[in-house]
Amino acid sequence: QVQLVESGGGLVQAGGSLRLSCAAAGRILNINEYAWYCQTPGQQRELVAHITYGGSATYADSVKGRFTISRDNAKNTVYLQMNSLKPEDTAVYYCNIAGRIIGGDSFSSWGQGPRVTVSS
Repeated sequence: QVQLVESGGGLVQAGGSLRLSCAAAGRILNINEYAWYCQTPGQQRELVAHITYGGSATYADSVKGRFTISRDNAKNTVYLQMNSLKPEDTAVYYCNIAGRIIGGDSFSSWGQGPRVTVSS
């Protein structure tokens, strides 16, 4: 009942930057938290960054100081600014947004996962 649409993936050289965005649409009552995960072939999905509705953010150690998560609550949108990219950042990046829909049920939806490729 809540769909997420991601944009911003692509190919970039090491040291470059990309910005991912993820917008939620549907019968949303409120959003509690937003997050970005990454996944490489044969590996489990890993948390990259998380931010609450109130703006409290946490990061995986591997991206601290390079990536910044932010959100626009009015637009139900989360962003991931990725700077100083490294080849090891190459992965599929999924957003996750959780909250409640109109009617009270909780939701936790995933984006389609744009691929980020960082060349050396």
